[in-house]
Amino acid sequence: MKNIWFNILEKMTIIFGGWLFAFVSRIIAAGYFCFSRNPKESRRFYRLLYPHKNGLYHTYCTFRQYQSFTTIHYDRFLAAHGGQTAFQSEGWEKLESVVQQKGAILLMSHLGNWEIAAQLLQQQKTPQKLLLYMGVKEKEGVEGLQKKQLQESGVTIIGVEKDGGSPFDAVEGIRFLQDGGLISMTGDIVWREDQRQREVDFLGGKAFIPEAPYIFALVSGAPIFCFFSFRTGKNNYQFSLADPIYIDRKNRKERDAQIQTAAQQYANLLEQQLSDHPFEWYHFDRFVR
Repeated sequence: MKNIWFNILEKMTIIFGGWLFAFVSRIIAAGYFCFSRNPKESRRFYRLLYPHKNGLYHTYCTFRQYQSFTTIHYDRFLAAHGGQTAFQSEGWEKLESVVQQKGAILLMSHLGNWEIAAQLLQQQKTPQKLLLYMGVKEKEGVEGLQKKQLQESGVTIIGVEKDGGSPFDAVEGIRFLQDGGLISMTGDIVWREDQRQREVDFLGGKAFIPEAPYIFALVSGAPIFCFFSFRTGKNNYQFSLADPIYIDRKNRKERDAQIQTAAQQYANLLEQQLSDHPFEWYHFDRFVR
């Protein structure tokens, strides 16, 4: 049903212009803000981010978060209908210097627009082979369109079911890295309760993040790049890559400590970027315990 209404909105927008899409999506976001249960969790999150502010400010942050989320769908619509996504990059040379040797792992987050980031990688002067691990929902709706557009842009997608992925999915990822490709994994969402996790310090509390990206780095020897993409204007983005994170396979005694250190490095970068882009946090479930 969600998919049907989205298609109708797209067709109406083609007729009347992009303002209609932006207007309707902002009304829908306001409805979710007023009537769904999720804003309570967002207010809690902003209370942790801004402990010295009052409840009214935390509510304002939540409203801004919901309104900002609409830009993901709006820019996706523009890109799907011939709009050119403009972008500036920072740190791309760090990735190019190592990717042909052993591939690399891109650690993406629900801070900023990771979907646009994946598409932008295909627009580089030297586009890279990209494999994207994504969770599969029972009723995908708009998310199904999202995956279709990514595949059309040249991204290979492996869907991971909630009840567990196939061991062959991991093998394919390792081979992709060995061929000098890039694999993208989510750094901030634990998809299943039985999934291997790492506890990290975040905003004065504890957060749990998936261990899989660090295991991939350990097995393959490929570096991890924390990748962020933030909106700077209408269909305009700035993306950046932090310095690579390596996990030494040879030092077996220190492997666990290295994985924990790498996980905390990612958490620190995420917290740092969050302070600069607080309203582009699109993680609507509980993250900090």
